[in-house]
Amino acid sequence: MTPALLAIACLFAVTVGYAATCAASPFGTCRKCHGMGHLTKTDRKGRLKRGKDCRRCHATGKRIRAGRWLYNRASRTYRAGTR
Repeated sequence: MTPALLAIACLFAVTVGYAATCAASPFGTCRKCHGMGHLTKTDRKGRLKRGKDCRRCHATGKRIRAGRWLYNRASRTYRAGTR
């Protein structure tokens, strides 16, 4: 197998794998709050304390994956164009 064909096969496998991940689990953990829904702070004694709600995930701890977001956008555009 030539290197170009091998690279194409690897990219295809990664793309299909990511599409399957987006279909099976469209939401992943938030990268900013690490799935906790809020940021953590420390008080003056150094103990952990609950911070403000995460603005990226709106305190849910989950975010929509990029591939699922693109799929939702494309299907919404398709539905709006065919009416």
